[in-house]
Amino acid sequence: MIQIKFKNLERSELAREAVVERIGALVEKFEDLKGSRITVTLEMENSPTQAGPDVFNVKIHVARGRFDGTVVTKSNSNLYVALADLVDHMLEKLNRSGDRERVKGRSQARKFYRSPLQG
Repeated sequence: MIQIKFKNLERSELAREAVVERIGALVEKFEDLKGSRITVTLEMENSPTQAGPDVFNVKIHVARGRFDGTVVTKSNSNLYVALADLVDHMLEKLNRSGDRERVKGRSQARKFYRSPLQG
């Protein structure tokens, strides 16, 4: 389930569709995300006292499931570029998590395999 929150930003159907499309692609690629609750927060930081460009923050938080507690935040002056950066980083993080588990499993299998031969 993907939940989208807007913070200091007007609700936009275009932004909502972009998030659902991009995060939906991640969910399709990583089946373990289907049972997770995914919260995406779209936020705009705008200082009323200092002139300058608006900064958009995109944050994803995965609750429940294999990737429970995964949080990634990206910022940019363009909301859609920040979203693209977030998806790229999240893809890398999820791939590394899978690699880490596979390596742990292999090393445990090696230890299990070696132990009867020594004793």
